[in-house]
Amino acid sequence: MNLELRHLKVVCAIAETGSVTKAASQLGLAQPALTAQLQRIERTLGGPLFDRDRRGARPTALGELVLSRARVLLPAMKGLQDEAARLAAGGGQDTMSRYRIGAVGGPVVAHLVHRLSEAQPDAQISTHASYYISEIAGMVLAGKLDYAQVGVCGDALPSAEYGLVWQTIGVDAVCVLMKEDHPQAKNIEVDLAEMADEAWVAGAGDGCFADCFAAACARAGFAPRRVLESDVRNCVDMVELGLAIGLCQPTFRPPAGLVSRPLRGAPLRWRLVLGWHPDSPAARSASKLMDHAQEAYIDILARNGPYTEWIRSQPQHLAAA
Repeated sequence: MNLELRHLKVVCAIAETGSVTKAASQLGLAQPALTAQLQRIERTLGGPLFDRDRRGARPTALGELVLSRARVLLPAMKGLQDEAARLAAGGGQDTMSRYRIGAVGGPVVAHLVHRLSEAQPDAQISTHASYYISEIAGMVLAGKLDYAQVGVCGDALPSAEYGLVWQTIGVDAVCVLMKEDHPQAKNIEVDLAEMADEAWVAGAGDGCFADCFAAACARAGFAPRRVLESDVRNCVDMVELGLAIGLCQPTFRPPAGLVSRPLRGAPLRWRLVLGWHPDSPAARSASKLMDHAQEAYIDILARNGPYTEWIRSQPQHLAAA
């Protein structure tokens, strides 16, 4: 006889109830039938699984070994059956039960996770953060992540060398982060040429943004006198302390005392994209996740009333995006 999952259920039922008679009742079997089945299981495994007397049935050392394995295998098989049922119910096309999302900065992931959790309350969702697209994309390629949500400069997309499919969530005009009492803060937008004497701070990362910023400053007629690079928290602190003004996305929510303003003419743009491997299981759910990501992006932009009004009044700035 080959050992099957139903046999493990029998062993667990006897251990849990402490009695063959009670286990038979729980399993809906006649007590003699269950006793015969237990004997066949014991012959297959090579020894008794329970010491049985008037006080009930207690696992032997061999029984404890079998129980320890059964208590792992049975829940695992139940989980497999549940996931298979969910996948089958979704037609096998656009439903996953686990989402592993990597991200490089920006607030989209939090709102994406929120929307995904509401749509699939039973889904397992995990996130991973990095400063570098190459790290996140490499983890997707290696199967350690399902999706990569990253930002890239201007009209670019992440390198094709990663082998991922990339789709655009949204494109922003890069904004200036400054103290609310800064002379330029009273304006709806900021002319980059008028910021020639400022020191600047921006978040760390890879890509061409630093070069594009330098080029935009050159077109405006100056070279930035100082550019600092740090994590988001230190960038905010430096702006609050008056050490520099920052570069940020309009989706960034400034803390009290700071404001963000778009650069006139949108000389710098930031593209938010979602990536996945085309041959991975994640590709089945990519369309649905893109919908959630774009809805999340719209939700975030709605918090920045001045920026959305600026876009409506000057749509040409992002028309080519």
